[in-house]
This record gives sequence, structure tokens and C-alpha cells, in this order.
Amino acid sequence: MNDTRALEETTLAASDNGPHSIEQTSVWKDFLATIKIGIVNSNLITAFTGFWLALYFNGKGFLDSLDLVFFAMVGTALIIAGSCSLNNYVDRDIDHLMERTKGRPTVTGRFNPITVLLMGIGFTLTGLLMLMITSVTAALIGLVGVVTYVFFYTMWSKRLYTINTVVGSVSGAVPPLIGWAAVDSNLHIVAWVLFLIMFIWQPPHFLALAMRRCEEYRAAGIPMLPVVHGFEITKRQILVWIACLMPLPFYLHALGPIFLVLATALNAGWLGLGILKYKKMEDTKWATMMFVYSLNYLTIMFVAMVIATLI
Repeated sequence: MNDTRALEETTLAASDNGPHSIEQTSVWKDFLATIKIGIVNSNLITAFTGFWLALYFNGKGFLDSLDLVFFAMVGTALIIAGSCSLNNYVDRDIDHLMERTKGRPTVTGRFNPITVLLMGIGFTLTGLLMLMITSVTAALIGLVGVVTYVFFYTMWSKRLYTINTVVGSVSGAVPPLIGWAAVDSNLHIVAWVLFLIMFIWQPPHFLALAMRRCEEYRAAGIPMLPVVHGFEITKRQILVWIACLMPLPFYLHALGPIFLVLATALNAGWLGLGILKYKKMEDTKWATMMFVYSLNYLTIMFVAMVIATLI
């Protein structure tokens, strides 16, 4: 919300500086929309947490690793931005059918599709090269994320199978592994727990979104679970995935009892809220509640991991 507000304020300020400034601001907003800056920012949080915990568990100092921080974070940001640009390029034939995506620059024509394609390829390759500077393992994990998101999700499963949400979750779960591998190529069990948290978090998050946007997905011909099988089975799936998160914090017991209590409370709160309101709320309102909780859950969980190492 702060990023959006800042962009709106910039646009208003630019209106006093003539049409050239307005055009520059508009192009910048289109650029941020093309790379999906919200996705980039949220994934950087998880990537940084993986990096930070790798330093912590390997007894290394943050200030002594600033070069690795730079290449790992910028490299991760670039491969995510590149992958999202490629996603926009591929999906430009269906994005105009959905309210959520019809304003994308690849749909409105403000960005030439070839420009977006080249931007996606360029960002991705540059990002992979930067990750290679940290470790070969980090670059390989990044490549797995790119291939999964662009080819296995965007170009294949998204348009054919309800399992597309799970396929896409693989790519969304690799940032903490990238962050860890930039420090330590021998991935610790903690790194894999971070991966699992991110992997399991995504289906309930995106299935809740799919419930809210069900008719848009239907119009676009995207076989999301609520489109094909309805809301009831989707709600049950959401609760099952959340329940699978419950044991994972216990594998992070080294972060201390305060974190363990907080993480367990977050999981129990999400599951309990979903069960409590299951029959009491209208389906789309229930989905909105679960979606909003998921956003706060992710931020609190990963920021808490970092804070736990400082206590």
C-alpha cells in the first residue's frame, strides 16, 4: 500500500512539471507493473531471510558478507522480475479478459511485447550471472525457479490443469533456498523448512484469490480449482494446506521458544479462523479473510525469523 501511495503522490507532483514528467512517471509505473514489483518485494523478504539464517547458522557476520548480500538480493530480484516479465509476455492473449490483469502494459499496448520479451530474457540472464558470483548452487536453484514459473506453470499447467497452483508454488518457494545457497551451498535442514513453508503457504493464498476472482478466471479459460470443482472443495483444500503448515515451526526450534510460540499461534490462528467462519461467512468474504490473513502471515513469519536471531 505504501508503494502505491508513493507512486500516486509522484504522479500528482509530476503534473506540475509538464507533460514530459507525467509520461516518465507513467512509464515507470508501467515498468513496475510489468515486473510485478509486489511479487519481487515479497520474494526478496523470504530470500533475505534465507540468507540471514544461513549466516546465523554458519557463524558468519552480516557486515563481512555485504558483497554476497548485494549479488544475492539483486540477482534474485532480477530473475523474479525477468520471470514475471516473461509471464506477462506469454499471458497477453488472456490478460485482457480479467479485471485484475487487463490494465497491464502488455494488454494496453503501452509496452511492445517484443520489448517485454527481451526485458524478461535480459533480466533473467543478468540475475543468474549475479547469483553465479555467489555460488553455482544459488544460480542452479534460481534457474529451477525460472523454468518452473515460465514453462511448467505459465506455458503449460496454468491453462490445462487445476494442479497449476501447486506447480507454480515450486517457483515461489525457491527464494529462501537461493538466499541460503549464496552463503552455504550445503543446504541445511532449516533451508528446506523455509522452502516447505513457502511451498505450502502458496496454495491456500492463491486458492483464496482464485475464489475471489472465480468468474474472471472462468472467462479467461483458466482451470483454477474453484472454477472446475466449485467453492466447497476449494475451501476444504485451503484448510488442508494450512493444516500441513502446523508441524513446520518445530523444525526451527533453534530459533528459540518465543519464535516457536509465535509461529504456532500464526498457524493455529489461520486454521482456526478458517474453521470457525467456514459456515458463518459468505464464500467470497471467507476467501477475502483468508487471503488477507495469508499476506500478514508471510510477512510476520519471515520477519520474526530474523528478529529471533537477534534476541
